[in-house]
Amino acid sequence: METIKLADDLEFSRVVLGFWRLLDWGMDRNELLRFVEKCMDLGITTFDHADIYGNYTVESLFGEAMLQKPSLREKMEIVTKCDIVYASEMVRVKYYDTSEEYIVSQVERSLRELRTDYIDLLLLHRPDPLMNPEEVNRAFVKLKKDGKVRHFGVSNYKPQDYRMLEVYLEVPLVTNQVEVSPLQLENFENGTINLCMEKKIHPMIWSPLAGGRIFSGDSEKEQRVKKALEVVRDDIGADSIAQVVFAWLYSHPAGMIPITGSGILDYVSEPISALKYRLTREQWFMIWTASIGHKVP
Repeated sequence: METIKLADDLEFSRVVLGFWRLLDWGMDRNELLRFVEKCMDLGITTFDHADIYGNYTVESLFGEAMLQKPSLREKMEIVTKCDIVYASEMVRVKYYDTSEEYIVSQVERSLRELRTDYIDLLLLHRPDPLMNPEEVNRAFVKLKKDGKVRHFGVSNYKPQDYRMLEVYLEVPLVTNQVEVSPLQLENFENGTINLCMEKKIHPMIWSPLAGGRIFSGDSEKEQRVKKALEVVRDDIGADSIAQVVFAWLYSHPAGMIPITGSGILDYVSEPISALKYRLTREQWFMIWTASIGHKVP
């Protein structure tokens, strides 16, 4: 599989495997290890986590699986995120915490749970309206100096959030992980994708299949988009509309990196097999037009 460069010393597989729904896959650590190895055999080397996934349990399960074969660590790139704090018996309301102390403590927790000495990429999970960017900078500098995090980025940041934080940082941001699909064009419309191109960073894309609504949605918009995807599928000879969606992402010059969140190998293979397709402008805009519901100006 092709790779994509995020920094001089950081390359990701063009398709990333995400573990948001790992607990739904029903795998024990042995099954998870075998699944990860099969994904790596397909060319996926980049794995996306967050401290909160599975109510703070997913990183540990992944770490237990990888502990059985430590040699895999040097062949993969691990991404994780922090700053969301869930409500619990001890916390009265969900909130964000981008304080220096919290970022550092959550990274140290993730390192323990993942059974690794370093994280390849740390993302701030959500914009924090109470952020002190000077504290974020101190946390990033400390983590990099200590060798605990190699690179940094953000997730779900709009252009104004990204630019504000970037001004304070001594280390560069290498990506912004955002939601994009033919059913979710917000990050095109608000300038986020354009900002990624301006900064020459490659966005990571979560929920590229809109949580399955690409296949099963019954709203007027969802039906329009599905019909357009089916037309393009027949045009290019793809096996599925999922492949068309991924080809639609790959055809954009931003160099998007989709995250697949399935525990079924056949589904994981869809974005990989789609790498051989590129859409014409007409085909790309057929899908865009179906999504917005009218022709472009």
